[in-house]
Amino acid sequence: MLEEALSAPDAIERQLAHDQNAYADLGAALREQPPTALLTVARGSSDHAAHYMAYLMMARMGRLVTSLPMSLVTLYQSKIACDGLVSLAFSQSGQSPDLVAPTKFFRAGGARTVAFVNADASPLAEASQYVFPLHAGPENSVAATKSYIAQLVAGARVVAAWSGDEDLQAALQQLPVALREAAAQRWDVAVDVLKGADKLFVIGRGTGLAIAQEAALKFKETCGIQAEAFSGAEVKHGPMALVDAGYPMLVFAPRGPAQAGLLALAEEMRGRGARVLLAAPAGTPGAELTLSCTGNEDLDPIAAIQSFYPMVEALARARGRNPDQPPHLAKVTKTN
Repeated sequence: MLEEALSAPDAIERQLAHDQNAYADLGAALREQPPTALLTVARGSSDHAAHYMAYLMMARMGRLVTSLPMSLVTLYQSKIACDGLVSLAFSQSGQSPDLVAPTKFFRAGGARTVAFVNADASPLAEASQYVFPLHAGPENSVAATKSYIAQLVAGARVVAAWSGDEDLQAALQQLPVALREAAAQRWDVAVDVLKGADKLFVIGRGTGLAIAQEAALKFKETCGIQAEAFSGAEVKHGPMALVDAGYPMLVFAPRGPAQAGLLALAEEMRGRGARVLLAAPAGTPGAELTLSCTGNEDLDPIAAIQSFYPMVEALARARGRNPDQPPHLAKVTKTN
């Protein structure tokens, strides 16, 4: 897991060197024939990456994006209208039947289908009209790391191509440098704080919520911690009742419109006695975990998860677990 997480900057550099024309063509197609509906098709870490792209599309393009409950197609046989639809599927292996079946259904109905997949000879790739290889290389770790980061970047590339945002495109090209810096950040204090934890809130908001969701999943599968992800707004409703003295919280507060509220939340939770680990850019008051900055604040969450992965791998080992062999899990999960 650690080796693959640290190789992510090289994988992203490789991805960015490929498929420029294909992304540009998709962006042009979306401008020339704007979709009437957009939905994402994914599970697990891939679903978190899809949420990141969806947030960027909604925030930057003003287009609503829905996350598909795949059982609508695979179990309930719903005849979802395909006219004007664009379906965007994310997967490392491209093998799960509940991603392949909806993609086939949508394409047969006339929708435009897109797949971001690390295995470009997979059933999902074969079912899709547009295929964007992740170029992450073979991933042997059960807990996805570099392929997740590659999916985040692929989603941002679609948004940059669709919007024609040259600043975002330039920042993407600079991203490998920022990721190498992020991979070198030391989050040892988080290992010390969390090595005895059995529960945890992970907080993000906006473009950073998908990172909080991914971090919570990794705490579960590699460390055996019952971690739950919430937005900085949602946690102040029902979940707040669980927060008492010493309750551990990891708050991701990268740059952007959501940062001020997240910093205020971290301070409020400290006032309640919670043990808050605040991840924020260097110089942020109260930050114990340093977040690297990229060339565009919308890409900062990608650098945040790059810094998180080595820490959670070390935390798993500090807790006496093997992050390379999570119990009851397999690399490829096939659901229907």
